[in-house]
Amino acid sequence: MGLMDYIPGAGGRRKLQKQLAAQTATIHSLIKARYDAAQTTPLNERHWAMADYYSADAALQPEVRRKMRARARYELGNNSYAAGMASTWAHDLIGTGPSLRLDLGPDVDAEATRQIELAVSDWFDAIDLARKLRLAKIAKLGDGESFGVHITNNRLRGVQLDVRLVEADHCISPFGMPAENDVDGVRFDADGNTTEFWITKRHPGGLFPGWFLDGAWIDAGKCLHWFHQTRPGQHRGVPELAPALELFAMLRRYTLATVTAAETAADFAAILKTTMPAEGAGAAKLETLETMPIVRGMAIAAPDGWEPYQMKAEHPTSSYDAFVRRLLNEIARCIDMPYIVAAMDSSTANYSSMRGDYLVYRKRLGVERSDLERVWLDPLFRAWHEEAAVVPGLIPDGLPPFAEWNWSWGWDGFEHVDPLKEADADAAMVSANMASLAEVCAKRGRDWRVVLRQRAAEKALESELGIESAPRPRVPATDMGQPA
Repeated sequence: MGLMDYIPGAGGRRKLQKQLAAQTATIHSLIKARYDAAQTTPLNERHWAMADYYSADAALQPEVRRKMRARARYELGNNSYAAGMASTWAHDLIGTGPSLRLDLGPDVDAEATRQIELAVSDWFDAIDLARKLRLAKIAKLGDGESFGVHITNNRLRGVQLDVRLVEADHCISPFGMPAENDVDGVRFDADGNTTEFWITKRHPGGLFPGWFLDGAWIDAGKCLHWFHQTRPGQHRGVPELAPALELFAMLRRYTLATVTAAETAADFAAILKTTMPAEGAGAAKLETLETMPIVRGMAIAAPDGWEPYQMKAEHPTSSYDAFVRRLLNEIARCIDMPYIVAAMDSSTANYSSMRGDYLVYRKRLGVERSDLERVWLDPLFRAWHEEAAVVPGLIPDGLPPFAEWNWSWGWDGFEHVDPLKEADADAAMVSANMASLAEVCAKRGRDWRVVLRQRAAEKALESELGIESAPRPRVPATDMGQPA
């Protein structure tokens, strides 16, 4: 028997509902605690008017993303700050490109390992991977995502695998009508794993876009999708610069308004004004907006009753520089870029503040590189090995199965403001067994094995020529016994 079996009819149910409502109201009246952010008042009603309860995919509907992409591309193409920040981000992240660091175990000949690393490096150069990765990062900033499709390039020798970059506009649902398991061209299974991408052959905004059916479903294993995800359950990317788009527009408007005001003040050599009536016995009669030439270096008499007045050039104001700085700082914050990098201006920074800013920025770069390795580099290396395994002589014999291979990726290092301080710190860490030579070299984008081989060759030649290595200068110590 259920609860309704004890209630005689509709009247009894209504009576119970009223009793429950009264009890709930009594409980609410006794609760004094609340979240201010959950209250709607006349002061915050307009601010929160656009807040919604949409899911991640519903909030990022195709039209919404298309609009944000178009506006972000506009700023990247017309705003020098936006273009510079995107370029700097891509160059700092990718640099000259990644390099393979292969570890096949102590039983494998080091020369065989080196042969594979060189083959992969040559292939990266042949497909121009570094440039494509830089473009992929810029697309992720402006479009929110980038796509790389596996293709066969017949011009390549040996491994003919190549990657073709396509803009996010190419990935759409056929007919623009997504199915239940399809989010704007991204198809996934019941477990949420991406299985296929619908990629059009032509850009929908091109000169000859064709029909949306002019495309094909591409297996997820042959399509690299790198996107900016901000919510669980999100399948398409949102531009990383999206929070800053309004601020970019505000910065440009403010700059243009300041320049217009300054030009207006400069265009008027003088304005004639009078406090006398313009008619009758007052000042001399002048037509509205009447102009007269002013000759340089000569004295000119103004009409009777009129006094020349020169406009003050008060633009840019003293607050202009501070406003631009604050706005750029807020713009760069959404991509974890410090102001000194975003503006290329360190005039107000000191050593400590620069170090602190770069620590946060480089931490973000490290996370981004890790994401890029998982999404792009590891799948590409696996695909390369599948083709390389059937190319005669490319992979040496006697190697362990590919499933047992271990590898990592090397990147360009970052320069230290004080190289001697960093060298002392690295030497102390290696001596105390708190860091390895491989880690120290990796920070500079170097392969420790190459460094050791080169140093061994140099020391052998120095010994042969009777040259003594000069001792490395030490960093002067402070009163606290630490490097200055």
